[in-house]
Amino acid sequence: MTLENIIRSLLKALRHPLETAVCGLLIAMTIVVFSQVIARYIFEAPLSWSEELARFLLMWLSMLSAAYAFKTKSHFALRVVVGKLSTSAQWAMALFVHAVVAIFFAILLFFSILFVNGVDGHIAPALQISMQIPYSSIVIGCFFILYETLRSALCEFNSRGIEVELN
Repeated sequence: MTLENIIRSLLKALRHPLETAVCGLLIAMTIVVFSQVIARYIFEAPLSWSEELARFLLMWLSMLSAAYAFKTKSHFALRVVVGKLSTSAQWAMALFVHAVVAIFFAILLFFSILFVNGVDGHIAPALQISMQIPYSSIVIGCFFILYETLRSALCEFNSRGIEVELN
């Protein structure tokens, strides 16, 4: 692999930070869990920190994966009833759903910020890190989901000829 190919790969990863973070977290969690299995069953010396780190990585992976699913519109949706509506009613329903999702995640974002501020000073037992680090995954995930929901709603407006830009 040439230096040029490596640079291209890095630039591609930087263009898609959410996808890169999800892949990195999945790789890290796999390595941590695999290391624990090797340490426990091969060396008979379990790692004291691996279970906690895997749990925290899973929290981050879950929230960022949910945001990625919003970005790619991969979440489960029932379209049976909506498919029978007129085009304008489908558009109105889509905007209603975007509004409900945006309101829900805006409220969740607000309260998750309060929660993360409330755990200031709490330390994880095995890793000895602030509990604000793993719990901030809720804040970051809600922010990305809210952003993707608003971006999708703006695309709905633009598809109907209503020009709205996100500045």
